[in-house]
Amino acid sequence: MIRAVVSDLGRVVLWFDNAVFLRKLAEKAGRPFEDVRAAVHGDLALIRAFDGGAVTPAGFHERVTAAVGATVTHGEFYGIYNDIFTPNPAAIDVLARIKAAGYATLLLSNTDPERFGFVRRRFPEVLFFDAYVLSYELRLLKPDPAIYLAAARAAGCRPDECVFIDDMEENVAGALAAGFAAGIRYLPETDLAAELRKLGLCF
Repeated sequence: MIRAVVSDLGRVVLWFDNAVFLRKLAEKAGRPFEDVRAAVHGDLALIRAFDGGAVTPAGFHERVTAAVGATVTHGEFYGIYNDIFTPNPAAIDVLARIKAAGYATLLLSNTDPERFGFVRRRFPEVLFFDAYVLSYELRLLKPDPAIYLAAARAAGCRPDECVFIDDMEENVAGALAAGFAAGIRYLPETDLAAELRKLGLCF
């Protein structure tokens, strides 16, 4: 029996578009968008290190602006870096009903302190979860099995009493490998309520 629903943040609770940030950064650097995208997204190790808590916000700002040749203050940089989110009412409504029905609800996200801090300030209404399992705080990243096990512990459940929702197939597979009862890959066309009801949840 499923007792806990664990959800990703980006492209589930909130839509996001990194191209918004990259386009504004390209304008500030005076460089083509494709060059800036290649410079930033070409260094996935840096992005994962920031999400994993190994790089500070100051260090991330310094390395990204140096990579693209932009002179942008810390405040200006994070102003454009963070402002990429819009709420997904369909998923938010389902998850709120799940919580109201008595299931444990947790947010499990690969994120950094700047973006999660922004979400706290801009979208407090979506942060109704019982617990938050954040990569930069735990220094763990999906799909490491340890981060899913941390979510199950935070829910007060066994892994096989949890279902995980994420937009990335490898992250859903990671939850299943960690012993979760089920995983749902969330896409724009996903009927989340129907998928959860197939698993026996009543709400």
